[in-house]
Amino acid sequence: DYTCGRIIDRFRNHPYLPKVGLCLSLLGNLGLLCYFKYADFFIYNVNSLLGTSWQLLKLALPIGISFYTFQIMSYIIDVYRRKVNYQKNLINFAAYVTMFPQLIAGPIVRYKTVDAQLAKRDHTVDKFAEGVRRFVIGLGKKVLLANVAGSMWEYILANDGRSAVMAWLGAIGFAFQIYFDFSGYSDMAIGLGKMFGFDYEENFNYPYIGKSITEFWRRWHISLGTWFKEYVYVPLGGNKKGNVRQIINIFIVWALTGIWHGASLNFMFWGMYFGVLLILEKLVLKKILEKIPAVFGHMYMLLAVLFGWVLFAIDDANTLFAYFGTMFGSNGFAGGESIYLLLKYLGLILVCVVASMPVFKLLNKLPKVLRVVVTNLFLVAVLVASIALIVGDSYNPFLYFRF
Repeated sequence: DYTCGRIIDRFRNHPYLPKVGLCLSLLGNLGLLCYFKYADFFIYNVNSLLGTSWQLLKLALPIGISFYTFQIMSYIIDVYRRKVNYQKNLINFAAYVTMFPQLIAGPIVRYKTVDAQLAKRDHTVDKFAEGVRRFVIGLGKKVLLANVAGSMWEYILANDGRSAVMAWLGAIGFAFQIYFDFSGYSDMAIGLGKMFGFDYEENFNYPYIGKSITEFWRRWHISLGTWFKEYVYVPLGGNKKGNVRQIINIFIVWALTGIWHGASLNFMFWGMYFGVLLILEKLVLKKILEKIPAVFGHMYMLLAVLFGWVLFAIDDANTLFAYFGTMFGSNGFAGGESIYLLLKYLGLILVCVVASMPVFKLLNKLPKVLRVVVTNLFLVAVLVASIALIVGDSYNPFLYFRF
């Protein structure tokens, strides 16, 4: 990729060599991603459709490949577009590609956001302290909230006798697990970046307070949404070529978004599910949502997202349909265990609800000295509790191994 960038820059005025450099990079990166991530998916489905017996490759997925592949592609495309300068320093380029704070779980850092920082950064005690604070918040999200919510979800998913109440409780648990897990990793990455003098862009902006699916996705995994917008949606024509073309472009982007998340049919359906919802909002629902009270738009968004997360989480079709069935009462609406689990996890759910909203901004209204004391005491408590839970509990899942 370094060499391809150099070819593009060195032969800028040549009729076809810059395109050769661009294509070599894109084909190489996408080829590796498809080989490691989707080869077995392709072989399995060909065997199922054609009755063949090709052996699965059972490749070990290089950790973080989806993230750093997109980062490299942002560099090479922007060099080709003349939006950034070719990086002459191989060490700086390698640092960008392999920057460990966000390498394996995001956010996806586009080259143009850190181009100048690779050569010169500001290192201060205040910035380092800010990074530590942000890291602790992310650690607390992951360990104290995501892991506990995840254990609730896995218990309910494995329970064949679950009622409708339990099924909805499990879906809520997974919704909180994936949010606090992913936003927690992003917070830790942003915090570690600040400790080294880097300023990464925000990746989450309280998505569960949104009032539509469109708003939800503007707030969730912002770096991925921005990447697909800049490098897929806009080049396809965006919304500049009429409604029909815009609908096709949205569907293409969301089909690719689903595939990016994993080599499984449920991810493809998950992407198309949200693609259809976004198209419906664009054509019909937007005007309705603008007229009705915001609380109804919020409820609609939460319900749609919960169904989407169940589709995202379960990759076995039989289990998926059975789970959706129990959500609508196919196995009864409530029972003794349902009430027990609801009471057991009610405190966790309330804490997650509060933590999903920008309530901590209220601290800014406190006097500065009191705000600093309260904030630091809270962060110390979160750090101590997180370390204690990590030491005492072996349940610490990594949701992004498939990326």
